[in-house]
Amino acid sequence: MATPHCFFILSLSLLLLFHGSFSLRQPRDECQVDRINALEPDNRVECEAGVIDSWNPNEDQFQCAGVAVVRWTIEPRGLLLPSYSNAPQLVYIVRGRGVTGISFAGCPETFQESQQPGVSTRVQDKHQKIRRFRQGDIIAIPAGVPHWCYNDGNEPVVAVSVLDVHNGANQLDMNPRHFYVAGNPEDMFRQRFDETRDPRGPRETRRPFMEPTQRECNNLFCGMDTRFLAEAFNVNEQLARKLRNENDVRGNIVRVEGNLQLVRPPRTQQERQEQLQRERGFGRRPNGLEETYCSARIIENIGDPTRADVFVPEAGHVRTVNSHNLPILERMQLSASHVVLRDNSVRLPHLHMNAHSLLYAVRGQAQVQVVDENGNAVFDGNVREGQVLTVPQNFAVVKRTDRDVFEYVAFKTNDNAMTNDLAGRASTMSALPVEVIATAYRLSLEDARRLKFATHETTLKSVRPRPGRWADA
Repeated sequence: MATPHCFFILSLSLLLLFHGSFSLRQPRDECQVDRINALEPDNRVECEAGVIDSWNPNEDQFQCAGVAVVRWTIEPRGLLLPSYSNAPQLVYIVRGRGVTGISFAGCPETFQESQQPGVSTRVQDKHQKIRRFRQGDIIAIPAGVPHWCYNDGNEPVVAVSVLDVHNGANQLDMNPRHFYVAGNPEDMFRQRFDETRDPRGPRETRRPFMEPTQRECNNLFCGMDTRFLAEAFNVNEQLARKLRNENDVRGNIVRVEGNLQLVRPPRTQQERQEQLQRERGFGRRPNGLEETYCSARIIENIGDPTRADVFVPEAGHVRTVNSHNLPILERMQLSASHVVLRDNSVRLPHLHMNAHSLLYAVRGQAQVQVVDENGNAVFDGNVREGQVLTVPQNFAVVKRTDRDVFEYVAFKTNDNAMTNDLAGRASTMSALPVEVIATAYRLSLEDARRLKFATHETTLKSVRPRPGRWADA
């Protein structure tokens, strides 16, 4: 017979389970999208050492998915100033390489310079771990965690960031917010909600407010009294005043004179260590000792075709990152896939059962169709490099290329997004009995068998060239 203690443990476990299940993403009053568009960025912020492009977060499709999108272009020797956001975000490195630092609260500074006297004339330094990134990397940044980025390469770094503002970690409102710790940054999202109204209300209550004028000081320390800052940092008021970066016109991305002198291992050694770590840890769940909060991996490469999850030489390849191969995503409830669809190929019709998907076109173009629950094509058009397209949860989508290679990354609002193929060997159609197919579609048994068994591929399929370009239809 179960004891009261067992009932208590069971009740507590169920409470934690349901609390975790229902607090991952904030509720939406409605998500009715009659038309979806492939969107270009509509706002640009020019900085001293780069450019920031953003998409209007008030677009219906972004409101439905609960996300905001921004693209960073950081020139060589450009430093993206330290900041944090109210929402977790995934960053995909489209091009370039560099280093990033993330400051986890309460974690020690494990990168330290030697304290031996006479070794260097520079001021000794220590800081938290620095990570190196390269093209094809996904970087996971939790909400409220300050981070910075530096381009130490010879070409611009281009990175696309998706913020999940509907995530349960965001307890403010649906505005994507960046809080800068330094500099005099501009707001990269010029269009926002009317904050005098409930941001979770119906869409007709939202209106953009007027673009604010550029202030002399925009970082977090600007609103604090200089005397308080001097006491907090144990410095004089003259030095404390410099934290305000008053009249700094460099913007969000500033140029570094010379090079940043950082405490970090040599690149080749670090890359070997990261590769060894990936090989040892791939496919295993964290056990509390291998991966703690302070040393959690935040980067996984999904652009390398040699590590593809699906590879069809004539059709393309797919690589996915989720909480199984990057455990920090379980806390963030996000995942992503990188897809290369070769010319004259199809990404078979499919849907995401438990997540919205936001597609960013890295290169090339493809014809994409998105269909809602009523069989309406809410999108039927061409998606090309630099555009963003939202595919809501359970909406069916198919992609096809002609003479272009289409490369894209899909950001998903679940740490283990589940895909259901509608055609192919492991699809809904192949799981149905032949007579059910014949009856449902009014087909002969022969045609039903052909419909069920004719496609042997899964996920990707190479098709015959069409006369003319379907993408121009």
